[in-house]
Amino acid sequence: MADTEALELEALWAEFHNVVNMTSQELAAWLRTSSAGEETEQPPEEAGPEQGRGVLAILRKRRMDLTDADVDLMYDIVDTVRNERAAGPRATVPEPDWRRRLMSLGHDPLRAEEA
Repeated sequence: MADTEALELEALWAEFHNVVNMTSQELAAWLRTSSAGEETEQPPEEAGPEQGRGVLAILRKRRMDLTDADVDLMYDIVDTVRNERAAGPRATVPEPDWRRRLMSLGHDPLRAEEA
């Protein structure tokens, strides 16, 4: 059982890092920029949506340091990005908003995804 869990975690880790194609530095900068207002800027640890901050925390961890909540978020991010990519931008969600939403999860749709 433990071997199966280790293999599943290894596959999830690889898929997550394939889908999340921004570095932790790029994502941190994006979250700070996207959440800054005209006159104020949030503290770095509070910048961006909660999921984006969670992705950033995972990017800064080693695989052995993941929590169950991290694993759940990784599955959620992989599913969300795959579904958003499959649907693409729609008339109700203009392309810039679609890209910004994905980038807040650590995925820049303008970058080629690794096979």
